[in-house]
Amino acid sequence: MTSADTCTKGRNTLIFCGIDWAEKHHDVALVDDTGHLLAKRRISDDAAGYRILLDLLAEYGDTEHDPIPVAIETSRGLLVAVLRQGQRQVFAINPMAAARYRDRHGVSRKKSDPGDALVLANILRTDMPMHRPLPQDSDLARAIAVLARAQQDATWNRQQIANQLRSLLREFYPASLDAFAGWQNGLCRPEARELLRLAPTPSRAARLSAAQLRSALKRAGRQRGIEAEAQRLRDVLRGDYAHQPPPVEDALGKQMLALLGQLEAACTAADDLAKAVQEAFPEHPDAEVILSFPGLGIQLGARILAEIGDDRDRFADARGLKAYAGSAPITRASGKKHHVGRRMVKNDRLNHAGYLWAFSAITASPGAKAHYGRRREKGDWHAQAQRHLFNRMIGQLYHCIRTGEQFDEHVAFPSLLAEAA
Repeated sequence: MTSADTCTKGRNTLIFCGIDWAEKHHDVALVDDTGHLLAKRRISDDAAGYRILLDLLAEYGDTEHDPIPVAIETSRGLLVAVLRQGQRQVFAINPMAAARYRDRHGVSRKKSDPGDALVLANILRTDMPMHRPLPQDSDLARAIAVLARAQQDATWNRQQIANQLRSLLREFYPASLDAFAGWQNGLCRPEARELLRLAPTPSRAARLSAAQLRSALKRAGRQRGIEAEAQRLRDVLRGDYAHQPPPVEDALGKQMLALLGQLEAACTAADDLAKAVQEAFPEHPDAEVILSFPGLGIQLGARILAEIGDDRDRFADARGLKAYAGSAPITRASGKKHHVGRRMVKNDRLNHAGYLWAFSAITASPGAKAHYGRRREKGDWHAQAQRHLFNRMIGQLYHCIRTGEQFDEHVAFPSLLAEAA
């Protein structure tokens, strides 16, 4: 049964709703299956406006078991949350796609909010099967998606600020970069931030005693090798480096402290969100299956779940999920030209998580390592071989989630493991 067929139950006429979203108000348009405008209304972005919208839909036959489908240009916000209650299909139409549909109705390229609402309603009337409704994910899956995406954004923000800080330190404080070069996560480590706060300029760093360095390392939470590390830092910070003029050096030190404050906040946000993900993700029923795959931990597994959701009807088969993730190749053929390349239109967050997953799986799974090696032998570049591995692994994940089975190395890579043996 198609989406259009679903809308016919309980009503003699198919009705479609389009909503042009704005910050303060929303324009609503209702059309029938012939394109006739049945109603239009402007509602406010508050609880009163949402009640007016629901009353308007109910006036034209909207019921709990036979809801009117809605097209809107966003997938977030309180209005979308209200519309998604029950069995209603909500279609998030890309604004660029809506702009192309707008050209159907006029060549003057005029634009108005009520007109855009009418365009959105007509998109469902004419091309509903070509658009995908928002998935019916569980509340827990949507909560995990919020936390996982926020943690990913915080991680990217932390790295961006760390890169800015590193660039600044190269201008006047290279000794600090040499001192932290051997530490994992470098400037994002608590020890590095504590030392920079203690000595924001190279002149002050050169005057630090071994006792001050030991105290700074202890305050940052270090417990082992403090004496040797303090001596190493003291030697590096007192090394022979060029210096900026004293006034310039002091000014750069103040700029560095301002960036350091931003980095502290970004590190705290990333750590707090990581703890929240660690608490929420294991509670999901699919977590056990996802964590059974090599290369997937709690944070990366939560990012995978956040993007694919737990709506079993979202993807018709594994090929749909692979295309959504951007791992499946795409063919472009025109006349005598035939090109098979990587997919550019994809879920960027899922594709990024897949890159990290495949990279980790190469060392965590003998079958994945053998698959990667065979692709390299066939002439694939590193990124191509890794993307091919991700394509295979996410197909296996789709099967395991659908069946409730956990990952089995010998089932996933039977021929490769036999060859390796």
